[in-house]
Amino acid sequence: MKLSNQALNCIMVALQKSLMEQTDIVPMLFSFDFDKSDDGLIVKNPPVYQLDDPRPGVETGETDQTAE
Repeated sequence: MKLSNQALNCIMVALQKSLMEQTDIVPMLFSFDFDKSDDGLIVKNPPVYQLDDPRPGVETGETDQTAE
């Protein structure tokens, strides 16, 4: 059985999150619920990670309209 692209991306997000937060990746990997699909294993509960915009006063999802 192989990992699907979705499952591989979930592992990469978990790795990135653990590196940025300087936390252990193992608990997040243990929390993954896998399921079989035609593409390989998929993660039924993928990790969610949201980055905050480092610019003061700019909320997530907004774009800087002043940049040229």
